[in-house]
Amino acid sequence: MPDIPGTRKAAILLVLMGTERAANVLKHLDEDQIELLTLEIANLGKVSDEEKREVMEEFKNLMKAREFIVTGGVDYARQLLEKALGPEKAMEIIDKLVSSLQVRPFEFLRRVDAIQLVNFLQSEHPQTIALVLSYMPPQQAATVLASLPEELRPEVVKRIAMLDRATPETVKEVERLMEQKLSTFAAQPFSQVGGIETVAEIINTLDRSTEKTIMDSLSETDPELAEEIRRKMFVFEDIVKLDDRSVQLVLREVDTKDLALALKGATDEVKEKIFNNMSKRARALLQEEIEFMGPVRVRDVEEAQQKIIAVIRRLEEAGEIVIARGGGEEMII
Repeated sequence: MPDIPGTRKAAILLVLMGTERAANVLKHLDEDQIELLTLEIANLGKVSDEEKREVMEEFKNLMKAREFIVTGGVDYARQLLEKALGPEKAMEIIDKLVSSLQVRPFEFLRRVDAIQLVNFLQSEHPQTIALVLSYMPPQQAATVLASLPEELRPEVVKRIAMLDRATPETVKEVERLMEQKLSTFAAQPFSQVGGIETVAEIINTLDRSTEKTIMDSLSETDPELAEEIRRKMFVFEDIVKLDDRSVQLVLREVDTKDLALALKGATDEVKEKIFNNMSKRARALLQEEIEFMGPVRVRDVEEAQQKIIAVIRRLEEAGEIVIARGGGEEMII
């Protein structure tokens, strides 16, 4: 059968979705697109079973390809689709997606082993490492940063913090020098990257000893920058800065075993803050668990504290609690 026009395909798909789902899709379109599709739906006429099958099959393939691109990059998606649908069909689907889907630079790094990545990056200029880490997920960037030579870490952190905007040409050149496939299709003249918040988010996911080493070194070389980063960070001891209601909300989301382990290495001030926001019975049970826990590894304590920090960040992002950063005067009640 002849190719179905794109607008007709979209109209058929919306009809097949049902009114509720179609309405949710239309909410994300502009007025001209809505008007065009509404008119097309009104004039659809008879839709054959073959047309329905073709539209649904194409939609399924596009969604599958999009998932492949997000998880493994464009090359990965193309390889899988070629095996499943053949080279010609695979290229057709990829081309449709690439024209509208923006893929983050250095997307391929998500699939690279951290040790291999460190071995590859540590010989690069600190500015290059900073640019690459700025585009990586914070957890992965933190793993790489922690594994870099100790003397290199503060310099990389400093450069991430000072990054503001990077032209596509710069990104392309770095990727070219790394001999990897370009993975960005963004049409924007500039890409926002790096900055204080990015570096704070990365450091927040490091283990405490690595975090301390980096920040102490940075405090010596650039104390103003170190202080600015700290204002954007939240460490376990900062629990004392939370108001009582926020602490109580956090405690509801935290596993008791993780809490006991985290408090095993906490200051008296932090313990008091936690205990004061618990019932007498819950407090007694927690103190008993801490006392009978015996010796624990520092790494385990740090992991438990990071879990609690993750809960705090999640609640903050959801707007359920407010963290005073850089001084109580910034708290909004």
